[in-house]
Amino acid sequence: MALVEIRNLSKSFRKGDEVIAPLAGVDLDVEHGDFISMMGPSGTGKSTLLNLVSGIDRPDSGSITVDGVEITKLPRGKLADWRAANLGYIFQTHNLVPVLTAYENVELPSLLLPISAAERRKRVQLALEAVGLSDRADHYPRQLSGGQEQRVGIARAIVAHPTVVVADEPTGSLDAATSVQIQILLKRLNRELGITMLMVTHDPNVAAIATRRLTLDRGQIIEMQADELVEHT
Repeated sequence: MALVEIRNLSKSFRKGDEVIAPLAGVDLDVEHGDFISMMGPSGTGKSTLLNLVSGIDRPDSGSITVDGVEITKLPRGKLADWRAANLGYIFQTHNLVPVLTAYENVELPSLLLPISAAERRKRVQLALEAVGLSDRADHYPRQLSGGQEQRVGIARAIVAHPTVVVADEPTGSLDAATSVQIQILLKRLNRELGITMLMVTHDPNVAAIATRRLTLDRGQIIEMQADELVEHT
């Protein structure tokens, strides 16, 4: 059984008198330890799919099962609890709380978990160590570079030991050199820690770091080979 099973997933939105259907009967299996990148033109439903997998939004039809739990059937309260324990989210613009230190920003998701203070402290320290920021734990976002802020965001995404991490344009707001550093970090977290990742990007160079590459085309997912990346951008 795949870690994530998406079956016949559809989602549409109304824009005035027009109905837009970015996802139409999508099927996808994500295996344990997969690192999947997803590309496609703007408006094709990439971020919509991430929001559905993370339980932020609900589909019109179809199902999403994560590690044996059909999240599309969970009531809102249980879905929030599931998301806190099983889902890590890496944003494009960091979304750090400016009045909290790096340590406190990373700690936030773990406050929702039924774990001891000692276990919480251990997880935060390990997450900061994993992204190479143990020496910046007491720094505030304003004292960090853009790349360091994104590393804090990544540490926050993995602190709860999530079942899957979703990343929406994780290098989109970074300069080229910093983007490469974040790409190396994401590859290492996937390879060394076995973190399962589903990443949306518009950059074929970033997409190429994944072990599986997908493109969204007319509401459907197409799996690509590495040499097809340029062709589909």
